[in-house]
Amino acid sequence: MTPPDQADPPSESGLAELPGDAEGPVFGAPWEAQAFAMAVRLHEAGYFTWKEWTERLAAEIERARERGDPDLGTTYYEHWLSALETLLAEKGLVRPEELTRRKAEWEEAARETPPGQPIVLRPR
Repeated sequence: MTPPDQADPPSESGLAELPGDAEGPVFGAPWEAQAFAMAVRLHEAGYFTWKEWTERLAAEIERARERGDPDLGTTYYEHWLSALETLLAEKGLVRPEELTRRKAEWEEAARETPPGQPIVLRPR
């Protein structure tokens, strides 16, 4: 994977290229691969069109740029996850308060998890 200080500039579409190498997408952390897979699977299951998805992702990246994100590719999957959360809330697949609660549970579990160990959420 290209180091952040040597990342490719945005493509002609204005979006940063998907982080990858000759083999395909490269993920910096397991959650990135999981977020990627969730979006693809939800699309395949018919919960949203790919056009809807790309519009939400482009809008999220644009909002990040407006907030000063230098768009070096290192925050790509953060935008991916934010776009997915937005789209799922718009579609009524997750309530905003449920999303907020689960994020707080995740943050607590992450703080309590020793380095190198998988983060596990407690059953609800």
